[in-house]
Amino acid sequence: MIAVIAFALFAFIIGDLFNSGGFSSTSKDVGSINGKDISFEDFRIKVSNVEKSGQGITSTAAANRVWDQEVSVALLTSEFEKLGLRVGEKHLMEVLKADENIGKNPMFLNAAGIFDVAKFKEYFKSNPAQAQYLVEREKDAELNAKFQIYNTMIKSSLFTTESEGKLKYEMEANKVNFAYVAGLYSTIKDSDVKVTDAEIMDYMKKNEKKFKADETREVEYVLIEDKASKEDESEVKSRINGLLSGSVVYNQTTGKNDTLSGFKTAKNTIDFVNSNSDVPYDSTYIAKKELPAIDADQLFNLAPGEVYGPYIFGNYYALSKSLGKKSGVNAKASHILISYEGAQVPNQKEKRNKEEAKAKAEAVLAQVQANPESFMMLAFSNSDDSSAQQGGDLGYFGPNQMVKPFNDFVFNNGIGKVGLVETPFGFHIIKITDKQDGIRLATIALKIEASEATSDKMFTQATKFEMESADKGFSKVAKEMGLKVEVPATVKVMDENFGPLGNQRSIVRWAFEGDTKVGTVKRFEVANVGHVIATVKNIDNSGLAPISQVRAYVEPILKNKKKAELIKAKMSGSSLEAIAKGVGSTVQQATDVTMQNPVLAGGVGQEPKVVGNAFALAAGKLSATIEGNTGVYVVKNVSTVKAAALKDHAPYVSQLKAQSAGDVNRVLPALKDNAEIKDNRKQFNY
Repeated sequence: MIAVIAFALFAFIIGDLFNSGGFSSTSKDVGSINGKDISFEDFRIKVSNVEKSGQGITSTAAANRVWDQEVSVALLTSEFEKLGLRVGEKHLMEVLKADENIGKNPMFLNAAGIFDVAKFKEYFKSNPAQAQYLVEREKDAELNAKFQIYNTMIKSSLFTTESEGKLKYEMEANKVNFAYVAGLYSTIKDSDVKVTDAEIMDYMKKNEKKFKADETREVEYVLIEDKASKEDESEVKSRINGLLSGSVVYNQTTGKNDTLSGFKTAKNTIDFVNSNSDVPYDSTYIAKKELPAIDADQLFNLAPGEVYGPYIFGNYYALSKSLGKKSGVNAKASHILISYEGAQVPNQKEKRNKEEAKAKAEAVLAQVQANPESFMMLAFSNSDDSSAQQGGDLGYFGPNQMVKPFNDFVFNNGIGKVGLVETPFGFHIIKITDKQDGIRLATIALKIEASEATSDKMFTQATKFEMESADKGFSKVAKEMGLKVEVPATVKVMDENFGPLGNQRSIVRWAFEGDTKVGTVKRFEVANVGHVIATVKNIDNSGLAPISQVRAYVEPILKNKKKAELIKAKMSGSSLEAIAKGVGSTVQQATDVTMQNPVLAGGVGQEPKVVGNAFALAAGKLSATIEGNTGVYVVKNVSTVKAAALKDHAPYVSQLKAQSAGDVNRVLPALKDNAEIKDNRKQFNY
């Protein structure tokens, strides 16, 4: 018996080691690029450093960022090695100097404030402990310097020929006149042509590069929300009503009943709130527009000491008592800022000193006082602040939100007052346009949330659904239990978001685990949401985008192909008139059309194939059928008008050069497309 148990335990441990990777053949590398492995340990350290960078980034997002960097660096480094790129010390130093932590560091500057290479080297020579930092920075700087050289080489290799310039000129200047018949796709109903999933898949396979995609899982789910029941809501309402008028409580010490004051009669309202509310007392005066919309009128018009409620505000039942009103708690103002050199504002329209700014501000103030209605236009044309685009309007703001002189003017004067104040930003011509009164409320708020009994009931329901759906079928059990199956979420292995539920990395990770198959069911407890019971509906490891995602793009293309065949069958005849009769259309004319703008009139739109065929025909010749963007066409060339020859096509060459300036940015995506990239991150629980 002992031997059997020992063997079972041994088998369990061995199995666990295999499953956890202890003795498995699972790669120790997080991936590889063109056969070059990326060590998991190095990758983990880099991910950890990104997580610690203070950007509030998740571990998965950090892993994605580091992976993209690793792929880019590996591919570019390979190109640098092929080209034999080398970086000299001077170039390396220039890259290091560009880092403000180095180039602007006072330790490395001479008396004139200029970076001193000798001081830089001496510092690291005298501080061996810092040498490793420099080694790491030099690695990055070397890579950066090589990339600069590589980028320059690619830009230098991009050129535009005279022939290309000539072609552009001819595409703009050559014109063709032709007659045509169109059998439009819109004349056949979409319902008359069917496109199957197999046809869409076949189309994607023929255009594999365009539809290349990562492995995906389609996961559908049921959500059992963690929310209060009607009984829970009634219980909270009962509790808050009990606080309203007070209660009688038995005092065990005295052996008598004590009458406890309610909210209405409480001697210390603030203490009462803090002792009974889920939300502490807030002494802020609140403007009417900031109160709950449905109850705003009743709350704002409460007399001091009067109580309103209970009322629902978000996920709370609330009672509010007025502690009085205050006038002018918020103000609305417009201003015109006249700045000057040295002031704390980056947006100057013209250079001026402080005296010139003051003189201009006084002049603008005089204009406003003479004609108050001109304030908006004067702000638009004179203000150095971004609010100029809104006529100087700053909207509503509370006390001390603005710099002190500005704040004091606005809150110490009445609506309509115009004046001039100086602040560190410059001179402000201010117009007070409105003020809002506020009310101070003491509010008891009790959260409406699921009770323990309700949560237990939800747990039981979720567990039952998980167990039964694994055997009886997900949709069937959902129907039996009156639960809704949500629209499936399609996820990739390193995704964090899961449909409308947002970041649910644990669900996505589960969907890609080795033992998760189509039909596998699992329950997840999601904080502040409830129970999510998920099942894998489909696994797509074809390397192509899911049909559901591409259908909207591919289906119209394939339908038009089928419609084209039906239309072509009707396009018989030796003349345009005969062809037009066959498709129930008319012969139409196109005049002075160019290849640069191959648009057919009458709302047809761009038809480059049609126009290109018209240019290729001799005068009087009829084309074969042409499958265009909007229909099937037959054209007859009337005349081709060739533009006058130019000796120099330099302006057109320049236009093409400008258009190709960004082509250097296509290099890295092209390298990625042609690379053999293996991504093993899912094996390491990212």
